[in-house]
Amino acid sequence: MDISLNLKLINERLSAIRASGIRMQRLIALGRSNFVADPDNFAITEHHLRRSLEAILDIGRHIIAKKGWGAPKDYSSILLTLGQRGILPQTFAQRVQGMAGYRNRLVHAYADVSPEEIYDLLVKHLEDFAEFNALIFAFLERD
Repeated sequence: MDISLNLKLINERLSAIRASGIRMQRLIALGRSNFVADPDNFAITEHHLRRSLEAILDIGRHIIAKKGWGAPKDYSSILLTLGQRGILPQTFAQRVQGMAGYRNRLVHAYADVSPEEIYDLLVKHLEDFAEFNALIFAFLERD
């Protein structure tokens, strides 16, 4: 059951990830102490991080559904399925599967998320969003 992918939906989500990534990069470039000093930096960054994570999961769910690969049991399995099916390299899928759990932390345990935590996470993982986009673009070109 391989129904055509909705390229408009995928491209809109990829654009959202890219735009949010640019905003987060600008805020992270302030440096840790300046970032943490202004609560608006945290609020804006948290919004863009959650938006990017939702977009990644939307893209993954859409591809899995349209390719007829079943229903993912949880958010983490979305990324792992994309790795198992060759959309993402296995090593990348395994490395970023924690993104899905972090989405849950932002939504359900938001009161426990600190500006320092968000800053440190993005310093280590912001490039993963751009890499995800590049990998999805590569998949669309060959699909």
